[in-house]
Amino acid sequence: MTPIIIDVEASGFGKGSYPVEVGVVLSDGSRHCYLIAPARSWQHWDDAAEAVHGISREALLSYGRPLQDVAWRLNELLRDKTVYCDAWSFDMSWLGKLYDAANMHQTFRLADIAELLDEEQRGRWHDTKQRVAEELGLQRHRASGDAKILQEAWRRLGLRAA
Repeated sequence: MTPIIIDVEASGFGKGSYPVEVGVVLSDGSRHCYLIAPARSWQHWDDAAEAVHGISREALLSYGRPLQDVAWRLNELLRDKTVYCDAWSFDMSWLGKLYDAANMHQTFRLADIAELLDEEQRGRWHDTKQRVAEELGLQRHRASGDAKILQEAWRRLGLRAA
C-alpha cells in the first residue's frame, strides 16, 4: 500500500518557529493542504523561511484557517493511521505546536519515511526525489507539492509500506 505522506512548512527553523502550512497526500494520491492562521503567541518570523516557501505572514492572517480547524481536519483525515514525512524531528515539533495551541490530541502516528527504506534505497532516495521534483514541476517547498514528490519518489523506488 502506498504510504500517506505529510509535509509541514514553517515560519522558520529556530526556537519559536511554528507551522504555517500542512500538506497531506493520501494513499490514493488525493491532496489536502491547509494554510494555518497563527496563534496570537506565535510571533517568530524568519524572512529566509518565507523566501523558501513563499508564504507571507500577511497571507496567513488573511487566508489561513483557524488552527483548531486544521488540527480537527487532520485528525479526521488521518485518524489511527501512520503518516510519513522526511523531516521527522521538525515536523513532529511543528505538529506538536499546532495540537498544543488547538488544545487537541493528535490521532495519528508520525513516522520518518526512512523507516520504509533499506540501505540501497536510501542511497538512491535523494536523486530519485530530485528527478521527481523536476518531472512533476510542482512548486517546491509548498506542503502538498513536497508531500506529492515524496510519495512519487517512494513509488518509483518500488517500495512497499511496512
